[in-house]
Amino acid sequence: MDICFPGGLRVEALHQGFWIRTDQPVAQGGGGKAPSPFDLFLASIGTCAGFYALRFCQQRNLRTDGLALNLTAERDSERKKVVKVRLEIFPPIDFPEKYRSAIAHAIEQCSVKKHLLHPPAFDVVVSARPEETSASAALPQTVAASAPV
Repeated sequence: MDICFPGGLRVEALHQGFWIRTDQPVAQGGGGKAPSPFDLFLASIGTCAGFYALRFCQQRNLRTDGLALNLTAERDSERKKVVKVRLEIFPPIDFPEKYRSAIAHAIEQCSVKKHLLHPPAFDVVVSARPEETSASAALPQTVAASAPV
């Protein structure tokens, strides 16, 4: 995944031929032309959960029209962090009662959620671009910092 900076506070990623565009809200100095990276983070949780709900229904030949999911993030304003994510599924009107707990269990399998529960380590590496390297081979070209999330 390649990240670029097209101007202002916009940051964009190119991943497998798809552009993922972000911006900051106007109130935070951005142009408000795209979701913020954190909004995309929350959307990735919701869309992942939605995928599992959808596949659950499709695999059982259950109707999906009317299927909906809502994500609510509860925030701690002092720490400026999300402290709870609530995923509320709204099954179609005629959804079989016997599948209600099973669809909730299917949503629990969301891989984004699982990564939050068992986060990966992050390595932040500052490297010289190939065109910026100097003739001096004695200077290190990479500085790395590793920290668990």
